[in-house]
Amino acid sequence: MSAAHSQASSALFGNEEYLAVSRALNELHTRRPVRFDAPGEILFALPVEDLDDQRLREFAGLCGPNALHLILTQQRACAIGIEAAAPIALPLSAETRASEIFALAAAGDDRKTHAALKAVAAGRAARAAIRLVKLSRGLPAVVAANLKTVPEQVTRTIVSVEADAVDRFAARHGDALVVASDATIPLVSGSAARFVVFRDALGIDQVAIIVGKPDFAEPVPVRLHSACLTGDVFGSQRCDCGDQLRLALTRLESLGGGIVLYLAQEGRGIGLANKMRAYRLQDTGLDTRDANTMLGFEDDERNYQIAATMLRTLECTRILLMTNNPAKLDGLKKGGIEILARVPLETAVNSHNRHYLTTKAARSGHKFATLKSPAGETS
Repeated sequence: MSAAHSQASSALFGNEEYLAVSRALNELHTRRPVRFDAPGEILFALPVEDLDDQRLREFAGLCGPNALHLILTQQRACAIGIEAAAPIALPLSAETRASEIFALAAAGDDRKTHAALKAVAAGRAARAAIRLVKLSRGLPAVVAANLKTVPEQVTRTIVSVEADAVDRFAARHGDALVVASDATIPLVSGSAARFVVFRDALGIDQVAIIVGKPDFAEPVPVRLHSACLTGDVFGSQRCDCGDQLRLALTRLESLGGGIVLYLAQEGRGIGLANKMRAYRLQDTGLDTRDANTMLGFEDDERNYQIAATMLRTLECTRILLMTNNPAKLDGLKKGGIEILARVPLETAVNSHNRHYLTTKAARSGHKFATLKSPAGETS
């Protein structure tokens, strides 16, 4: 981590608070337990991601006689037939296997099996644990235990973080951007682009690609593009991402210049591994939104705070936004970006992505002038 990156993050959150959240994130990445503190709560939490029986037994031993619970989001609870308006806690027995826990957290719809489970509302610390495990790009579920007291030897070995610190970090980490590096790259089209690499408080690279020579005295054409390995690199036909990226570059070159913000928001913000899980669920008949919520996520986990900060840093605050997604306009406006116009970016529809695009139009409000349903009606 660069000194500038650390300083920018510390300025926003305070050095001790930032370090505590960063250490907790690192522990979650390595699938180790973390202690979350809230008023009246001491919660030990272990990610469900990659959980096996041995690690589950070790965690139960760490928590002593305290009962284990599975913490799930309200989206996952509703997906498995449990009414919930907030994250829930499901009691686990000593005989519960890791495979059963993973099934409760991520398997396909089986409402009849799960609807009778006795859930209670998750506490403040548990909600913070879910929030942080989402930032780690893991499944939004943890095994947890509330402790009344913590043995001194355990205090020395487990990383702890305040729930309030997690919430502040999650709300503002997109503001802690620094420019890590930049270079000019020749493109296959014959033009050149300047790649400016930003690094956020999570240590993730976000890239601004300045195509050609845009006139910053005028509204600048901008494309916000969520990274899509399958579509951008391998030409997947399940989405329109790769086609949109190539079309955006072509248009920016024809206009004399503009900016592509290439954002690390794979799968609408759930990460590549979870995107593959969502694809498996889509293969069983779920649409793209319901597949995300079946895994316990919002249907779209993205926010555009980072994008707005990147544009402000580049001194580009008046733009023409190339998108079919109205949520991007709203997100950038909240971040202080003036949008003079929305420029549609429609690409060819094929048999593999038609249902995906139709769902985005019908359920997420995406604007498509030319998309037709199989029956020939405008969706």
